[in-house]
Amino acid sequence: MINIPKGTKDVLPAESYKWQFVENAARQTAAQFNIREIRTPVFEHTELFLRGVGETTDVVTKEMYTFEDKGGRSITLKPEGTAGAARMFIENGLANSPLPLKAYYIAPCYRYERPQAGRLREFHQFGIEVFGASSPEADAEVIFAASTFLKKLGIKDIRLEINSIGCKSCRAEYNRALKEYFRPHLGEMCATCNERFEKNPLRMIDCKEEKCKAITAGAPKMLDYLCPDCRAHFEKVKCLLDSLGVEYTVNPDIVRGLDYYTRTVFEFVSTSIGAQGTVCGGGRYDGLVSELGGGNVPAIGFAAGLERLLLLMENTGIPFPAAAVPEVYVAGMDDATRAKAFAIVNDLRARGVSAECDLMSRSVKAQFKYADKLGAKYVAVIGGNELERGTVNLKKMADGTVSEVAFADIYGFLAENK
Repeated sequence: MINIPKGTKDVLPAESYKWQFVENAARQTAAQFNIREIRTPVFEHTELFLRGVGETTDVVTKEMYTFEDKGGRSITLKPEGTAGAARMFIENGLANSPLPLKAYYIAPCYRYERPQAGRLREFHQFGIEVFGASSPEADAEVIFAASTFLKKLGIKDIRLEINSIGCKSCRAEYNRALKEYFRPHLGEMCATCNERFEKNPLRMIDCKEEKCKAITAGAPKMLDYLCPDCRAHFEKVKCLLDSLGVEYTVNPDIVRGLDYYTRTVFEFVSTSIGAQGTVCGGGRYDGLVSELGGGNVPAIGFAAGLERLLLLMENTGIPFPAAAVPEVYVAGMDDATRAKAFAIVNDLRARGVSAECDLMSRSVKAQFKYADKLGAKYVAVIGGNELERGTVNLKKMADGTVSEVAFADIYGFLAENK
């Protein structure tokens, strides 16, 4: 037997309706905000992530699935969706389209890391990206879209945390302050933090090592180094969220895990899924399009992990809508009646009714059991007498009531008695 690869998961028929509910909520939210779907390749040239995500990030240094294809090209399974969306924006000349361009995706991503609850090596994200708008209103709209999506799922046990990590101009001064602070502590910090010290000291704040976290707790805060423009931008974002009734907490330690972020960053965090509490996160990335060879195009977005959302919903007892069940199951007793049942069922299907019949040559008793397991709302058995009269007795499984209905009238009866 060949087993499933570690860090991946099958979605079984008994679970898929939950996924469909979450995905439908994502699509409905996108439609409310006039956001249109995009689909980018599962793999990209590795350089895209080196330049876009950042060479000093954990994603690039530790987690990417990178391989050489038969043409000798370095290819990477996408570890996140934003870099591919930005590449698509540039390559297809979408800067010349009406802006802002608002796009969403529901897609698999891949990271080689230790599997745990809500964190797999193959995982799925719902993401929204907005290209071309630099205003605080764009930030607030994207955050509000994320909040709307989470509310649509019925999620309440969650908090929004926001921060600003400034622009290149004010971050340069902040990086100098970080180096001054961290330099005396380097001997106490992990090897990764020592590597990041020269390349990107901001990344040191995101270290998960306990000994490093104790040191970074006393580090200077980016909010104290914001330039006037970045400070005004952040204050306006907060005012807009207040006006929308979106509650938030300012967390000066949020830097997010990818290098392309600038100014506003945010996370929706829960305490109900263990240590990995972020179920949705994002922010502004005004320099990414330029970094990848496009023009100076501002952008902002977020991504939500579907596995984490499903885990959160299950852990907090949020009810899912019931899975779809057949409207009717039509059983036959012999070859002739099974043939008629097959014809009736497929006529109903052609009219848009969910209907089922026997494909296993089961006994009538076994067919009833199967229909009951499927949750069919109505069940009918066609015997010789029914076939001769051209009628069936439709039994409503919820209360046991029986109605005699002509073959030709079954569709109308089901439509009237939904």
